[in-house]
Amino acid sequence: MKVTIHTAKTNLSKLIEAALAGEEVVIAKGNKPMVKLVPLPQGNFRIGLLEDQLTGPGPDFFEPLAEDELVLWEGGR
Repeated sequence: MKVTIHTAKTNLSKLIEAALAGEEVVIAKGNKPMVKLVPLPQGNFRIGLLEDQLTGPGPDFFEPLAEDELVLWEGGR
């Protein structure tokens, strides 16, 4: 579907729904196509995604820092 900028302003919600449904939505200035409205890929974000895949020693972010490291983080020397 090709629509003018004016029509796009007036019907933006409907055009977004059309794009999400898989329809190609092109916004034109006069007869010249300017942009295409496309949906962004939606990923499934999950905390701990690599939990069982990471190995080796690493920092324990829930443990307090050693005093000498804490001083460095706070800008001391």
